[in-house]
Amino acid sequence: MTQTDSRPTSAPRTKPRLVGEKQWLLFVALILCFTAWGIAADLTTPMVAGFKQIFAMSTFQASLVQFAYFGAYFLLALPAAFLNERFGYKVGLLSGLFLAAAGSFAFYPAAHIMTFTAFLGALFMIAAGCSILETSANPYVLSLGPEETATRRLNFAQAFNPVGTNIGVLLAAVLIMPKLSEPVNRANLSDAEAKAVRAGQLSAVMGPYLGLGFLLVAIAVSIAINRSPKIVEEYPDADMAGQSVPKILFSNKRYVFGVIAQFFNVAGQVCTWTYIIQYVQQSLNGSLKMGAYLLQISLIIFLVGRFIMTWVIGRVRATKVMAVLGALAIGLALFAVVSPNAVGVAAVVGISFCLSLMFPTIYGVALKGLGPATKYGAAGLVMAIVGGAVMPMVQGRLLDSTSAAVSFVVPAFCFLVVTAYALYDLRAPQPHEAEKEAVA
Repeated sequence: MTQTDSRPTSAPRTKPRLVGEKQWLLFVALILCFTAWGIAADLTTPMVAGFKQIFAMSTFQASLVQFAYFGAYFLLALPAAFLNERFGYKVGLLSGLFLAAAGSFAFYPAAHIMTFTAFLGALFMIAAGCSILETSANPYVLSLGPEETATRRLNFAQAFNPVGTNIGVLLAAVLIMPKLSEPVNRANLSDAEAKAVRAGQLSAVMGPYLGLGFLLVAIAVSIAINRSPKIVEEYPDADMAGQSVPKILFSNKRYVFGVIAQFFNVAGQVCTWTYIIQYVQQSLNGSLKMGAYLLQISLIIFLVGRFIMTWVIGRVRATKVMAVLGALAIGLALFAVVSPNAVGVAAVVGISFCLSLMFPTIYGVALKGLGPATKYGAAGLVMAIVGGAVMPMVQGRLLDSTSAAVSFVVPAFCFLVVTAYALYDLRAPQPHEAEKEAVA
C-alpha cells in the first residue's frame, strides 16, 4: 500500500507587485510627468546666467529666476493638496500639467514683449504647475499598488526625474547657451540693432519652452483619456478617528522630522550642483566650460544611481541604505573642504550618487501611516523644496567670505540631517508595529 504525505502544504509566497493590476498605463503616464518637470527645472537653471546677459542685469536681479521657481513650489503646494482632497489626484495632475503648459506657451508673447518681468511671470506659471503636479503625482504613485512596494515604486518613478534633468541641461546647452554666448559688442550697435540681437536671443530661449508646452499637453491628454482606477485610501489601517489633519501631521514625529529632512536634502542637492562650477574654478583653475561638463557628469551619475538604488532597496531596507549613503555624502563633502584639488572635485561629483536615493525615500517614509492626511502631508513635503532656495544663499555668502572649498561644510551639514532621519526611522517603531503594541 502506498502512503501519501498528509502534511499540510503551504501556499507559495508571492512577491508583492511593484504596480497594481491594470494600473501600468497610468503608472507610465506618471513616469512621463516626473520626466517633464525634470526638464522644466533644469531648463530653467541656466536662465539665471542667460537673463543676466540678455537684459544686462546684476546677478542678484537675475537670481529672481530661482526665487520665482522655488517660491511657486512653496506657495502652490498647499492649494494643490486642497485640490487633491476635493477632486482627487487625477484632477490635480491635469491642473498642474495644463498650468505648466500655459506657462511654457507664455514664453511666446514674452519673447515679443521683451521684458524680464514677462519671462518671470511665465516661469512662475511653469513652477506653479509643476508644484501642483509634484504634490499630486508623488502620493498617487505611492497608492498605485501594495503598500509593501510603495517606497520602491516611488524610487522607480523618481528615477526618471533625472532623465528629464539631463534632457533639460542638454537642451539648454545645445539650443540656448550657444546663442547667448555669441560675442556681441553692444556699444557699437544702434538701438534698432541691439533690439534685433535681443529678439534673436529671446527667440532661442522661447523655442525649447514651446516644445516643453506641447509635451505637457500630450501627457495631460494621455492621462485624461486613460480611465483612472479606484484608489484605496493610503495606509487605511491607521486610526484617525476624531483627529484633525493638522493634529495628525504635527503629532507624527516621523512626518515632522521627514519634512525637516526633505528641506535639508533638497538644500544639499541644490548647493552641491550650484557651486560645483565655482569649486572647479578655484580648485583646478578650471573654466566655466569644464565646470559645466562636470555638472553634466554629476547629473548622469545621479541618474544611474537612481536606477541602481531602486534595485538595491528591493533587497535591503531603504532607510538602511540611505543611512550609509548619507554618511558617505558627509565624508565626501568634508573631504572636498580639506582637499581642494582634482581628488576633491571627484568627491564633489561623487556626492550625486549618494543623492540619488534620498528624495523619494524620505517622501515615502514620511507619509507612512498618515491615512486621510496623506494628501496634506504630501503638500508639506513639496513645500520643503524651498530649502533649495534658502541654503544655497547661506553657502554663497560663506563662499564669498572664504572659498568654494570651505563653503562645502554647508551641504555636509545638510546631509548630516538626512542621515539622522534615516537612523531615526531605523530605530523607531514602524506604523503597523506601533498599532500592534497599542492593541497588546
